Amino acid sequence: MRAASRQSYAAGLEWLDGYAGDASPEQLRAVAEELLATAGLLAREVRLRRALSDPARAGADRAALLRGLLGDRVGEATRELLDTLVAGRWSAPSELLDGCEQLGVQALLASSDRAGALAEVEDELFRFGQVVSGDRELASAVGDRGVPVERRGGLTDQLLSGATEITARLVRVALGGFGGRSVAGALTRLVELAAERRNRSVAYITVATPLSEVAEQRLGAALSARYRRDVSVKTTVDPRVLGGARVQIGADLYDGTVAHRLAQARTALATG
Repeated sequence: MRAASRQSYAAGLEWLDGYAGDASPEQLRAVAEELLATAGLLAREVRLRRALSDPARAGADRAALLRGLLGDRVGEATRELLDTLVAGRWSAPSELLDGCEQLGVQALLASSDRAGALAEVEDELFRFGQVVSGDRELASAVGDRGVPVERRGGLTDQLLSGATEITARLVRVALGGFGGRSVAGALTRLVELAAERRNRSVAYITVATPLSEVAEQRLGAALSARYRRDVSVKTTVDPRVLGGARVQIGADLYDGTVAHRLAQARTALATG
């Protein structure tokens, strides 16, 4: 998002966070579903999202337009949040759509947080992402945009048997191409948003063999000390790295794997 859109989105997120302080998980879930349904409407109706982000129209007029269209199909809390969102300035109509969808996701995460299950949702999303990325046939099936989300969602619901309802719902958001991403990219972003809501960064660790629980905890503590904030460690086992570890946090990448060192050695020999 560009600057104006980020500011408008931040205003909506601030409203949601204030509401979440006193709302129940069920109330937040209802707001989430209404926001995601509204995002679906904006995705289908190009002229509507253009009208709702038109800088030539007063913010109050844009909010009134959306209220009139939605009527009583959304609750008062969602109406107030959408008023805040639509009344802001948006750099492009697509960014209003993205903002509405992201707030729907944030409301789902807030619902899970109020229920005390946000860490579980974060882990379930990561593990499901690993399952998808590790199975080419499954990745192709769930990522096929030619198949309706409801049909693909039926498959993922079966795979997620035993997971929380919020995880299953967020996976369906990923299937819909959250923020224009691939399914794998959407799942990664959802993991990061869940961690951010817990005031954590995500460290993606790739190793040749599984880490012990103690080793993983020590690594997490070391990274937390380095970055001066809590870090969620997400470990992927890939025998191809041979040994050592690759660690990525945001744009920072530390590659101490044997495979990487061998590649460096081969390059040095080839150019020497």
